[in-house]
Amino acid sequence: MDQYRVSADARSGIVNDPNREDDPEYIVRLVGQVVTVSVETVRLVRELAGLGIENAAS
Repeated sequence: MDQYRVSADARSGIVNDPNREDDPEYIVRLVGQVVTVSVETVRLVRELAGLGIENAAS
């Protein structure tokens, strides 16, 4: 979350603003999508573990 905040470089004065003027809820939706993907990944990995498939590398 630290990456998605408004910050300014002290030396150059360049402002980094990840917010979008045309879409003020962009960051909130983006975080929600990341959480959804993470939860679904955990669910799928748990389902795969229940299939009893041996690791092909071993």
